[in-house]
Amino acid sequence: MIKILYTLSSRLIVALVMVIGVGCTTTAARNPLPLELTKNAVIPGVPEARFWGDDWPKFSLERFEDYTQTDFERDFNGIYNQPHSYLAISGGGANGAFGAGLLSGWTQTGTRPEFTMVTGISTGALTAPFAFLGSEYDDQLKTVYTTTSTSMIAKKRNPFATLFADSMVDTTPLRELIARYITTDVIDAVAKEHKTGRRLFIGTANLDAGRSVIWNMGAIAASDYPRKVELFHDVLQASSAIPVAFPPVVIPVEVKGQSYDEMHVDGGTGSQVFVYPAAVDWRLVTEKLKVQGAPRVYVIRNSFLDPDYSGVKRGILPIGIRTIDSLIRTQGIGDLYQIYTLCKRDDNEFNLAYIPSIFTEKPSEGFDPAYMTRLFDLGYQMAVAGYPWQNVPPGFRTTASR
Repeated sequence: MIKILYTLSSRLIVALVMVIGVGCTTTAARNPLPLELTKNAVIPGVPEARFWGDDWPKFSLERFEDYTQTDFERDFNGIYNQPHSYLAISGGGANGAFGAGLLSGWTQTGTRPEFTMVTGISTGALTAPFAFLGSEYDDQLKTVYTTTSTSMIAKKRNPFATLFADSMVDTTPLRELIARYITTDVIDAVAKEHKTGRRLFIGTANLDAGRSVIWNMGAIAASDYPRKVELFHDVLQASSAIPVAFPPVVIPVEVKGQSYDEMHVDGGTGSQVFVYPAAVDWRLVTEKLKVQGAPRVYVIRNSFLDPDYSGVKRGILPIGIRTIDSLIRTQGIGDLYQIYTLCKRDDNEFNLAYIPSIFTEKPSEGFDPAYMTRLFDLGYQMAVAGYPWQNVPPGFRTTASR
């Protein structure tokens, strides 16, 4: 999605500089959560709505320490004493079409599992609810990732409006797209699966705290929180909100009945893909749930991982864009190494899919339906042929491979 930045006019870049210089704004006033209350803020009526992406939440830790086996069998009846498969879907903007095609083709092979847990960030956050609910939502996935154009995601602000805004584009179209496909029926279906013990997690970044946040979408969906549909949409939009380019999403929270708010942006600012926090003792989790066999972790990285050469023009914008692209690529590779390390530590099977370098098509815009259709078809055909999942991160050489 970062490539949308490149399509913005130079006038908007100048406007952004002016905003930084004069510091003026007419964006809505905030009531940010004070530092000393960060540990106490909650979504009213949804105590397990979210947790830090680098910590084991207290409510979960206490459960795995205090629950009896009868408790686990009752509250996790759909995943207790069963094999586990986890799916992590990365960011990548329009390249999310690859993962959507891969999932759809996987369905056709008859080997796609029902995932015990699905996680998503950025474009992966938009894919994740459909992947979580299963193959009957493949048609929606295909539609989203083969017919969506840039104008259906964002619209430019005029240069004057940018002077007083918190972003360079208006993502009202994205919000409308989310509402069109993530309906109350979809949210109710997520709630139903959550009650069996399956989990759907979406990552955002809390800009105030400078930390990744993991949202428990099933807990939100299954709650009686009156704003749960709006909050569900808020989280999906926030996970895709590229800072500066897209507006942040301000989410209301409470502390002892007092209202505050938090500012959330693209989860990719914290990590490009995740499965669970490193602080979690996953062996304890699998032991308590009596998981059958080694859990299988599937990671879909909606990106190219091989280095690519590109002669860069001398200029602030092309240098900046190329630098950000490079940082995102290397950050994503680092995330894969962390997941691989956790798999080794916790006795999970690591499986990785990513866009092969043989795909050389170029989009004509940030979200180019023709480009996305070809990428969807590539993922689909590779899956139907039996996708060659990689068992190590890129560039990693095992002793056995010598």
